[in-house]
Amino acid sequence: MTPHPRLETVAFDSLIVRLFDAIDEAHMPWVLAATNAIRQRLGDAALEVVPSYTTVLVQIDIQRLPLAEARKRLTAALDGLSPEAAEQGTLHEIPVWYDPTVGPELTLMARRSGLTVEEVVRRHCARDYSVFALGFAPGYGFMGLVEEALATPRLETPRQKVAAGSVGIADRQTAVYPAPSPGGWNLIGRTAVKLFDREREGYTLFKPGDRVRFVAIDRATFEAQGGDTTPQPPAEESGA
Repeated sequence: MTPHPRLETVAFDSLIVRLFDAIDEAHMPWVLAATNAIRQRLGDAALEVVPSYTTVLVQIDIQRLPLAEARKRLTAALDGLSPEAAEQGTLHEIPVWYDPTVGPELTLMARRSGLTVEEVVRRHCARDYSVFALGFAPGYGFMGLVEEALATPRLETPRQKVAAGSVGIADRQTAVYPAPSPGGWNLIGRTAVKLFDREREGYTLFKPGDRVRFVAIDRATFEAQGGDTTPQPPAEESGA
C-alpha cells in the first residue's frame, strides 16, 4: 500500500509524519524510507527523527529552521518516496529457553489456542518479526506480528516484576524485557541476550526496522549463555 503522508503538529518544535493508520510489517520499509529522506533533507536542523509503527516524529531546531519552513522541507522530502530507499535492518537471532518455569503463560497459551506447548514454541520461532518501535524501557522493542493463533490479550493485572530477558506476547505483538520491570505481557520463555548495554554503540541491540528471529534452546544451553533460571511466579502469585 502506498502511503499518503500527513503532517501533524504535536509541539511548538515537533511534527509527526503520519504515513499509515494501521500496523503492518509491510509498512516498515516506507517508514524507514521516510526517516532517511527526512534526515537528509533537514540535516542538522532535525534534533530527533524517530520512526515508530506508522509514523515518524520530527523534533526541529526552530532557531535554525522555522516550523513553517520545516513543513515545506518535509513535504518535499516525502515527495516521490520509495520503500527501496530504506536501509535493510539487521537480523538478530535471539536464543530462548521456552519453559513454564520462566514462561508461566506458555501452558495457558497452548490450552487457549488448542495447540501443544511444542507447537506454540515452533510457531513463535517460525517467522521473523519486524521491530516496529522502541519504548516502555530502554532497549524494549515492540515486534510483530505473531500469527493469529498465538495472539493473546494482555494480563488483566500486570505483574509487579518481570525478570530481565523474559519473552512475552500481547495481542499480536511480541517483545523481550531488557531489565526487571512491571509488565502485563504473557510470558513464554527467557533469553540471556543483553538488549541494553551502555558499552554498546547506540546502547540498544534493536532498532526500528530490524528483524528478530527467535531460536529455541534447552536449559543447559541457556545456562551456558549466562541465563538466569530463577522461576517466574504465575501472575496470580506475583502480587498482580
